[in-house]
Amino acid sequence: MPQTDPIKQRRAARRQAAKLLLPALVLGVLFTYSNHFQNGFHFDDFHTITDNLYIRSLHNIPKFFTDASTFSALPSNRSYRPIISTSLALDYWIGRGSNVFYFHLSTFLWYLVQLVLMYLLFVHIFDRIKPSPHNPYFAVFAAAWYGLHPANAETVNYIIQRGDLLSTLGVVAALYTYAALPRWRRFHLYLIPAVLAQLAKPPALIFPLILLVYIALFEEGKWYTAFRKCLPALLLTAAVAIFEARMTPPTFVGGAASAYAYRITQPLVCLRYFVSFFLPLWLSADTDQGALHSILNGDVLLGFGFVLGLGVLAARLSQRRETRPIAFGLSWFLLAMVPTSIFPLAEVENDHRMFFPFVGMAMAVSWALALGIYREGAAAKSGARRIAIPAIALAVLAVYAHGAWQRNEVWRTEETLWRDVAIKSPRNGRGLMNYGLTQMSKGDYTTALDYFQRALEYTPAYSYLEINLGICNDGLHRDAEAEKHFQRALELAPRDSVGHYFYARWLRSRGRTAAALAEAHVADELNPSNLDAAYLQMDILAEQQNWAQLKTVANRTLRLAPGDETAMGYLRRGAGTGNTHSPLADAEQLAKSQPTAENYLNLSLLYHQAGKYPECIEAARQAIRLKPDYAEAYNNIAAAYQSLLQWDEAIQAANEALRINPNFQLARNNLNWSIAQKKSAGR
Repeated sequence: MPQTDPIKQRRAARRQAAKLLLPALVLGVLFTYSNHFQNGFHFDDFHTITDNLYIRSLHNIPKFFTDASTFSALPSNRSYRPIISTSLALDYWIGRGSNVFYFHLSTFLWYLVQLVLMYLLFVHIFDRIKPSPHNPYFAVFAAAWYGLHPANAETVNYIIQRGDLLSTLGVVAALYTYAALPRWRRFHLYLIPAVLAQLAKPPALIFPLILLVYIALFEEGKWYTAFRKCLPALLLTAAVAIFEARMTPPTFVGGAASAYAYRITQPLVCLRYFVSFFLPLWLSADTDQGALHSILNGDVLLGFGFVLGLGVLAARLSQRRETRPIAFGLSWFLLAMVPTSIFPLAEVENDHRMFFPFVGMAMAVSWALALGIYREGAAAKSGARRIAIPAIALAVLAVYAHGAWQRNEVWRTEETLWRDVAIKSPRNGRGLMNYGLTQMSKGDYTTALDYFQRALEYTPAYSYLEINLGICNDGLHRDAEAEKHFQRALELAPRDSVGHYFYARWLRSRGRTAAALAEAHVADELNPSNLDAAYLQMDILAEQQNWAQLKTVANRTLRLAPGDETAMGYLRRGAGTGNTHSPLADAEQLAKSQPTAENYLNLSLLYHQAGKYPECIEAARQAIRLKPDYAEAYNNIAAAYQSLLQWDEAIQAANEALRINPNFQLARNNLNWSIAQKKSAGR
């Protein structure tokens, strides 16, 4: 009788298993994350996405690769991550604006791609050690455990941290390409996803060392030969690292107060991440773990002991062929920790940093379980044990999936996120401040002030906290206190445009127009990409009818943000100042002859400037009839009702503007102002 080829048999079994297991994996992860697609933008998303004018045009994509200042609206946060900026620009284009659904959809689709590649990589590695038709089940369990892990929800929900996802995806793709497609090695095609990963986020620069361990454990057995084979990856990665260092602007600030304290704390962080893989009970979007300052500290010694012990365990497991996948997974975990452990960052730990190391943990733990099952022969037995093992596996995955679902709920809004941080990380001044901000946005200045003052205990030299204390005291009508905090913010960060902008806005509200214009100009000079400062200047100059200077500011804004409607509107205001007709008369005629939403919006602005508030409202409503989702028109209505002291109508219009564009800062400012004035009026 003809004999069946065992290799072909295994391949057929793998294909059959994949047809069943991969759809189940995708559907399980999709169901778990089905409640996250409308979660809001958070924290660093604002300066890299909603306030970043560069991602608003696909024409800027080449610039992302040549100018790192395009990554963020804040100079101190500008680093070289062109792949991330490109992906964000594509999402902005597809969603026709900052539609959070499309940003989440993009991240999630890449997450699914990574999980499928992880499954394929794990099957390949498991089959090299112990060929079995059951390996696909252990591989899918590993990928599912990872895909449903609550800690990974911290990355999937945090849009700008797709950098962790895309860099991890690139490393997995590069390793799988090298391992499973040996014919491609001669052309070094496996290096393409590796380089793309490194251009997404620097932790992927560790790829050559992961590749080195893979080759040594599964292909060569000799470290010298393995090193020679991964030399192309090492040389290319070194070149990319040097290039990225040169491309990073000098304004970038890592943020660590002490590099020494940061680094000696990292082994303890590694232990915390290791425990969180099994018990993710302390997840927080912004932890309050501080740096440790002495090498003799008990926690520091515990951390170093753990890392040393895990390294020794990985080395011993690498000596036996059947335990090498465990050794490789543990090595992956340790190596993936290296980049964020060496380079000092503002926070000693972030839960989204677990995303990359946990690939190795999923592999190691799943293969350890597989070995235990294989040794007892349970995989081949029938009866209760054969049913119990899948049932237990599904129960474990269900528990983790429930945890991920709950973390998605935490990330729903700014208020839900920062409430969770305030509870779990009560010594985190930034977390307390951000929760206070959510209360201030609702007009609850008393509660906000309480959280700001608590934050001051932990971050006494935080300029943004001082700015928010100024805004909060302004809402409580404490002018002297408000100005003191604004000035303190400028003392702490004189080169930060944000402090100058908010001080300028406050000065203007107090009728100190000349000082406000000077501060707004400073903010604009320090950071031209902060368009709020330019808008404030143009508004003041329009009030003063200083059309020549307004034209200069508007044209500079349009060079940075071509087609910006606000700047174009201000330009149209002053366009007719040299004619016998007033700008208002010209705008009325233009709206009559060319009834577009933009022309009516400009007309409503001019009516507001002229003090014709009912006409301003009507012109804005005409714009809405032509363009129902015109957030700027609703904001004009809110501003007009404010001038008429009709606070309920102003609040309603501002809320509608924010419903259309949740990140419309001017509308949020108008909403907060209307709420505060309504309360002070006792209505």
